[in-house]
Amino acid sequence: MTKIAPELPIDVDAETGVWTTDALPMLYVPRHFFINNHVAVEEALGAEKYAEILYHAGYKSAWHWCEKEAECHGLEGVDVFEHYMTRLSQRGWGKFITEAIDLDAGTARVRLEHSAFVYQLGKVGRKVEYMFTGWFAGAMDQILAARGSELRTVAEQTQSAAEEGCEVGIFIVKPLSGARV
Repeated sequence: MTKIAPELPIDVDAETGVWTTDALPMLYVPRHFFINNHVAVEEALGAEKYAEILYHAGYKSAWHWCEKEAECHGLEGVDVFEHYMTRLSQRGWGKFITEAIDLDAGTARVRLEHSAFVYQLGKVGRKVEYMFTGWFAGAMDQILAARGSELRTVAEQTQSAAEEGCEVGIFIVKPLSGARV
């Protein structure tokens, strides 16, 4: 395995110990710690309820992140979405590849390789990366709003590498029926 230094800028405040990337505060935790907590909450609430909670929280967080990063780096449109996929990949969640994106239609298809969830949990026979779905819709909707579009979207995971016969995760973003601001 070839190793490289992190490709994203990380600054640590000498006084507080707070980590930042592109002026946003960050946390650095072991993968097993995060996923063990994730699984414990899923077991307590049930996967369906937990997925719903994470969808809304992730949507809001992705919107905020894309808004701040677009402003910080002078990005707009598809470049914001691609920057988001790059940063998610650089932070160890997995490798996110935008296979297709159409802002006018409000659609995207994202492939996930090397999922942190699959590396930790293995082939468990179900979709385990549902946490990311709200992220993709939140990112898309922030970009659409910044363009002046009233179109809003929804995202879903259609397959996971944790399922038998699947080697990658696939996420689809599509217009939310009747959702306009």
